[in-house]
Amino acid sequence: MVIQAYLKATLENSDLFFEHILNLKTKPRRGWQKKIGIKKPESVADHAYAVATIAMILSDSKKLNSEKILKMALLHDLAESITGDLTPDDGPKKKKENAAMKKIISSLRPTLRKQYWSLWIQYQNNTTKEARLLHDIDKLEMALQAKKYRTNGHSRKKLEQFFDSALDKTNDSQIKKMIQQLKH
Repeated sequence: MVIQAYLKATLENSDLFFEHILNLKTKPRRGWQKKIGIKKPESVADHAYAVATIAMILSDSKKLNSEKILKMALLHDLAESITGDLTPDDGPKKKKENAAMKKIISSLRPTLRKQYWSLWIQYQNNTTKEARLLHDIDKLEMALQAKKYRTNGHSRKKLEQFFDSALDKTNDSQIKKMIQQLKH
């Protein structure tokens, strides 16, 4: 009886959180639209899933806390369910995304809210090994997607900026090598 009441309360309080997750399926990655002219680019959900899967593999291979990085990966763009996919051209996004994330997790139990906010801040401030790796994986996924778009016939010249940005913002030497290989 206690377990059923707990589950019911958890589900009732999670409805809004789940809505935000589902909204990511309809949020396009705007950089591909604005800079390449792709009419129907990958969604933020597509990107987040790829990032999470790559994070699982690379975290396991580096013997980091894979549960932590997976949770962080799944949360890393959740604020975009409210803000949309903000590009560097949109200016500083940290304040907007933090406000959005607070709103998104506000319906959760306090223990979950605290845990997810902590992971969010670690990612935003790049303060843990997992956060640093995840930032690099985020750039790796962008390069992988750029290669896919190039293979599908989109302008090599226009896509170059995505590879260059990924290389410039990546610190992990193995990931940097992977991006260099994807670029050529």
